[in-house]
Amino acid sequence: MGLPAALTALIGAPAAAAATLAVRGKRDLLGELNVRPFINAAGTYTTHSGSLMRPEVMEAINYASQYFVEVDELHDAVGKKIAAMVGSEAAMVTAGAASALTLATAGVLTGTDKAKINQIPDLTGMKNEVIVQKAHRFPYDHGIRNTGVKMVEVTTRAEMERAVNEQTAMMFFLNYANNKGEIKDAEFVEIGKKMNIPTFNDAAADVHPVENISKWTKMGFDLVCFSGGKGLMAPQSSGLLLGRANLIAGARANNAPSSATIGRGMKVNKEEMLGIMVALESFLQRDHAKEWADWERRVAVITDSITSVPGVKAEMYLPEIFNRWPHIRVTWDEAATGIKRADVVKKMRAGEPSILVWTTQDSLDLGVITLKPGEDRIVARRLRQELQAGKA
Repeated sequence: MGLPAALTALIGAPAAAAATLAVRGKRDLLGELNVRPFINAAGTYTTHSGSLMRPEVMEAINYASQYFVEVDELHDAVGKKIAAMVGSEAAMVTAGAASALTLATAGVLTGTDKAKINQIPDLTGMKNEVIVQKAHRFPYDHGIRNTGVKMVEVTTRAEMERAVNEQTAMMFFLNYANNKGEIKDAEFVEIGKKMNIPTFNDAAADVHPVENISKWTKMGFDLVCFSGGKGLMAPQSSGLLLGRANLIAGARANNAPSSATIGRGMKVNKEEMLGIMVALESFLQRDHAKEWADWERRVAVITDSITSVPGVKAEMYLPEIFNRWPHIRVTWDEAATGIKRADVVKKMRAGEPSILVWTTQDSLDLGVITLKPGEDRIVARRLRQELQAGKA
């Protein structure tokens, strides 16, 4: 039985949670380790644990934990079901979107040839170049380079077409940089088809709106990957790789449980497979309009509270492509108020309850989809208190 509401309000949410655990006879594992949890008012960033798994996902994980299965058989069955759900020719579960970068590239390079699979990252006698727009280079493409390939940078369509040669294995596209490069997604696909080179789109954090889950495979990309632990609310260490059946077969051949593969350390367990499958089912079936309305309500609760502090402005905004759900941009004149954003971030994290918010060069940046019910009011109250205290 939970604690009375009055007691919860008196001792604070984290302390109440710990006390509730004690009442129920459950271990407070984080407390034992002296690791302090926080209310996540930033977003689904990997460094902050991504998103929280939904109850139906945990049910699937607990279910899977009770059975032994042949891993390859489950991989096949889950991949087939996921492909059917999203309208892809084939699909597989990966150990996050980053592992999909390595496995997809390896699959393009080797197919299911065991000798080549064992050989990489030594690409002697194999194709060894991946073409990418200069504006689409990012730290995570290390996962592509793990296979031994060389990244060939281009800027224009003419440069891309000239760059294609007998060593070109793949063309890579970073979805959240779609508006930064000269070659947009649809044109990129068209070039790939024209040059007969596989195209791969990393859309890790881009599952919203819901039609995005099928958008880029329908557009014609040969491979597309998504993160599981962000908008899908699947296990943080899971991801999806969608695309052409022969390329997915190659990626699978380079992955665990096979031993002599570049992906042996990118193991996906049965719990993660069923977890992300159920997370995807839930994502496709739930009422997204209702969910969006609740996110906007959370935004209103927070913005109405903090804008009561003189000089503080707050507005809802949507990122252009990735993490496209309601965020809050909070601004004030630091020089005039004497309140520094960095200090507010530190105090929010150090306070009770601990709350994580982000700061940019010009504003505080809050995300609301990672908030649990009622936490919007806690964030609103605490942030208002810190802003008022700074003005005192």
